[in-house]
Amino acid sequence: MAHLAARTGYQDLVRRLNKSPQGAPPSELLYEILKILMSQKEASLVALVPIKPFTTETAARAWKMRPADAQAALDELASRALLVDIEGHKNRYYVLPPPMAGFFEFSMMRLRGDIDQKLLAKLYHQYITVEEDFIKALFTQGETQLGRVFVNEAVLSNANALHVLDYERASEVVKTASHRGIGLCYCRHKMEHAGEACDAPRDICMTFNATAASLIRHGYARAVDVSEGLALLDEARGRHLVQFGENIRDRVSFICNCCGCCCEAMIAQRRFGLLNPVHTTNFLPVVDRESCTGCGECVAACPVDAMTLVSANEPRHPKKKRAKVDPTICLGCAVCVGVCRTGSLFLASRPERVITPLNSVHKAVLMAIERGKLQNLIFDNQALASHRALAAVLGVILRLPPLKQAMASRQMRSRYLETLIARLKL
Repeated sequence: MAHLAARTGYQDLVRRLNKSPQGAPPSELLYEILKILMSQKEASLVALVPIKPFTTETAARAWKMRPADAQAALDELASRALLVDIEGHKNRYYVLPPPMAGFFEFSMMRLRGDIDQKLLAKLYHQYITVEEDFIKALFTQGETQLGRVFVNEAVLSNANALHVLDYERASEVVKTASHRGIGLCYCRHKMEHAGEACDAPRDICMTFNATAASLIRHGYARAVDVSEGLALLDEARGRHLVQFGENIRDRVSFICNCCGCCCEAMIAQRRFGLLNPVHTTNFLPVVDRESCTGCGECVAACPVDAMTLVSANEPRHPKKKRAKVDPTICLGCAVCVGVCRTGSLFLASRPERVITPLNSVHKAVLMAIERGKLQNLIFDNQALASHRALAAVLGVILRLPPLKQAMASRQMRSRYLETLIARLKL
């Protein structure tokens, strides 16, 4: 009983994390991770924060504290990147980020002496990569996933470029962000402690906008200008890394430059590719059978094993090979096109365009509907949500396709929502 009592604050926090569309399956490893990141008292406080952004006054009411004491606690949590603080026009707002992409990664985005990062890296590897419950829940539930791939802009033909929208370009994210922050790559930093990291760049993890502003403010990322951000993108492409970013169109918060060996998103794609754990680009590579020499460069470069070598079926050259693409797991990142020395690979549009949510609210609602958690967003009792926040969520729902609206209505059991949807159809 004493062991369970000592863990109550962490148990409450795990229950709170799993109210959000992106949760964290309970595990002894998860509790060990949380114990390193925060005290039991802090876990008890974080367990009470709303899902939606909140102010100091909201936290003070939930925690039954004076506003000054609540402010001090919030600032301490934000200083360790456990909360993200956002400077609004009139107030400062706080958000509890999901574990991924969120406070798990933030804990490894700089070298720290206040926590045992080597032990933490080992626990992350065991919890995420070995146990698999977390990575399955993160990447394989529902149709809407947390991340998407950006196409390698350097290899786009003029014809391809006409079909790439601004939000599909990593360079556009860099150019239009209000803030740009660079930190250590969580994945390679974690694998470095395990002695298994590759030689890809470490100081190349990109955050943007409000998330970057918070991480820069607290020393977890360094601010860069547009030119350095674009130069880092070029370096990543030159190292055949994949740009994997937040699955929204407006105000993207992160872009990771991923290798196939360390990156958890790429590992998930290899293991669960048929379940579509990562949103692809709108392109697929096509092999020119006449010029392909079967050199294997594209096979070696592909981060998700979507390229293979097969027989060229030439009787006069029985050992000759050609590259073959598996479209069911291909990301459309075009890393393979960039390494092909014979020009035998080119990009073609996918039969159907990939749909990307507009913004973080749109993505959260879609993920909540698909995972049966919409009621947690709408009826976030701890949040004391304003009508504006409720209207934003409902506005997203009312623009969903009929099937998704029906799913949302069933989950909420709300006559109010059913009436709004019915009126929309008139």
